[in-house]
Amino acid sequence: MTREERDGAEFEILPMEAERVWDADGVPILRARAVLPQPAEKNRKWRRIRSFYRLQSRAFFRYCQGELRPLAEREYRAARENSAPLPCFQADLSFRETYRAGRRMSLCTELRENAAPGVPTRRLWGDTWDLESGYPAPLSDFFPPRSHWKRKLLAIAAEEIERQEKRGLSRYYPDWRRRLRRFFNPLNYYLTPEGAAFFFPMQTLAPPVEGIPIFLCPWAETAFSPNVT
Repeated sequence: MTREERDGAEFEILPMEAERVWDADGVPILRARAVLPQPAEKNRKWRRIRSFYRLQSRAFFRYCQGELRPLAEREYRAARENSAPLPCFQADLSFRETYRAGRRMSLCTELRENAAPGVPTRRLWGDTWDLESGYPAPLSDFFPPRSHWKRKLLAIAAEEIERQEKRGLSRYYPDWRRRLRRFFNPLNYYLTPEGAAFFFPMQTLAPPVEGIPIFLCPWAETAFSPNVT
């Protein structure tokens, strides 16, 4: 086993859990829970990964306190005044590991908010780590130099959108082609065994009911294999 293979195999991820409840008049109005990854070992190389997700957890609870709590309290007061059922908002931040091979590891974190009637709000983040250095790996690492990889990814997304609309599987905004270019962000990606998955924020390409648009660039299209890096 090479050192890179050993690093990936021995890198153990443990869940870091935290929960908080806000109330008004003693009645719960907002529950927030975060389950994020943390390395089992506390060596210097993986300290960056541990610190990254600790900061993400803190930012999540600050967001709940500053943004969601006032909204929840307004809804609670309005319900009391109108003798309506009392609401309790929910926000959950969780993670899943999507890929690990060689020295690469990818994780997804997703935020789900049930803070209003209708479709829950979802936000997705993708993080790909180089376990040898402890630093994030950019999407460009998985394509040859000067390969116009951004153009390739946009073409893959456009082809998939056309296929979905033709088969009636999904409905996108009429100007989705312009939105593809506008909202593409090379940070919004994660690795899978099949290839690199890249995504767009909810409501940028399609109505909220369609969720988060996710597209796959197969490894065969990248001329690159992370299994050997």
